[in-house]
Amino acid sequence: MATTPAELSKAVTELLEATGKDRPALGLVPTMGALHSGHAALAQAARADNDVVVASIFVNPLQFDDPADLARYPRTLDADLDLLGQAGVDLVFAPSEATMYPGGLPLVRVSSGGLGTRFEGASRPGHFDGVLTVVAKLFHCVQPAVPAEFRAYFGQKDAQQVALIRRMAADLNFPVQIYPVPIVRAADGLAESSRNVFLSEADRRSALVLSRALGRLQENASSRRPLDLPSAAALVSATPGVELDYFEVVDPLTLEPVPAGVQDVLSGPALALVAARVGGIRLIDNAELHG
Repeated sequence: MATTPAELSKAVTELLEATGKDRPALGLVPTMGALHSGHAALAQAARADNDVVVASIFVNPLQFDDPADLARYPRTLDADLDLLGQAGVDLVFAPSEATMYPGGLPLVRVSSGGLGTRFEGASRPGHFDGVLTVVAKLFHCVQPAVPAEFRAYFGQKDAQQVALIRRMAADLNFPVQIYPVPIVRAADGLAESSRNVFLSEADRRSALVLSRALGRLQENASSRRPLDLPSAAALVSATPGVELDYFEVVDPLTLEPVPAGVQDVLSGPALALVAARVGGIRLIDNAELHG
């Protein structure tokens, strides 16, 4: 395990050189810890594609707008290291906050622009600026010092995050390829999330309405029926203990809303996004729609 950028750079260089390849492939899996099967899927995808795999564990204060939310975020380093080791990760970068932000919280940050103020950004002001700032720092820290392919893996559950990171990498010319990994769901259909541990049994049962509502939209789209987004949203809102934040159908690349008239019968791919509080815990989910 590396805890400083210098240790990380040295270890990454040694691992890449040990492959004996002229241009090996390096995969990065950024995380905030409290890992679950969804993170294991990210690491496994990176393992399948790359010669060397690095995962990071850092609870980033910049992406929390509520100090209480930051304080209660689970820290489970030993269990996280076990999961990553079993998934085939070669090296873990686990810096302290003082290491990542040695002068205190940074004055200069990456702006997520207009897209970062919508959906999750509307409910969590500044969240995506914090995400992009720390991901940019991780890209710089992990970027190989020897010739290598460089890839980074992110969960599709955070669809808005994936779109913004892709845009940042393109806009700022980061030499990294962004790979989204499909959502991992528990047997009951709930999208895996580090926040699921805070749900009571009753709240978890209520939370299943999110995947059910998304499934209804998928069935309508594949059957060439009108999506009927209002009915899906009403299903969520009517569930006890669930407070709907947003439920939208958007373009999968730009996340621009698909006009209501176009939703009657989809002529191309779309993405349904939903967010809600269940028992006070904020959950997000999404599903691809194909007409």
